[in-house]
Amino acid sequence: MCKSVQRGYVPSDQTEFGAAAVPELHRAAQNLYYLLNQGYPIKGASVFVGNHYLLSERQRMALVRAVSSRENIENRKDRELHELPEGCVVHIDGFNTIITLEVALSGSLLLRCMDGTVRDLAALRGSYRLIDKTSQAILMTGRMLEKSGVGKAVFYLDSPVSNSGRLKEQIGTLLGDFPFELQLEVIHNVDVTLESLENVITSDAIILDKCQSWFNLNGRIIEEEMGEYPFVDFTSGVI
Repeated sequence: MCKSVQRGYVPSDQTEFGAAAVPELHRAAQNLYYLLNQGYPIKGASVFVGNHYLLSERQRMALVRAVSSRENIENRKDRELHELPEGCVVHIDGFNTIITLEVALSGSLLLRCMDGTVRDLAALRGSYRLIDKTSQAILMTGRMLEKSGVGKAVFYLDSPVSNSGRLKEQIGTLLGDFPFELQLEVIHNVDVTLESLENVITSDAIILDKCQSWFNLNGRIIEEEMGEYPFVDFTSGVI
């Protein structure tokens, strides 16, 4: 793992998400937001908007990740925790959390989405390997959990994803001496498990729509440990 890897880096992002492209993306996002608020399904609406603005596949993916209906945003905000309860048990979507931090540490594209979460476009599709940023991402997570005063952290990793066992081992090694209880679970369907829990840490929209409560850990980590990150920011479009 000595070779430096930029997780989520795509050379065309400099053009497709650069200063000249962002105003058009914001207009497209507002169109998609309007259609979602009228009850249109996101798949058909995003195709319509993407075709209208002649967006690339990656730009279309960004809109789908970043834009949500007003109802969904309000429902998620109602269950968002602004601080974690002292001594609580947190339930962490492991790959979702670690990969986004690896992308941040790589200086690659990150979206600040309408619901306030941070999402990436890494799109690993079940294939994952540890990189030179992985250990730092894990330690950043551990430091923020310690600072938040959690009593126990349960990391859930998807067993069908490659190298889930290696990531489990790395998390256990690096966080084993932190002052909170650590539990590591490699299971078949993380989403279904997290959907019924409280104090969930993820940016997965499907989980956020169903879980009892959630905390924007990655947003807090990036803000406090990395400062001003050059997000493509869609939050100003929410009305």
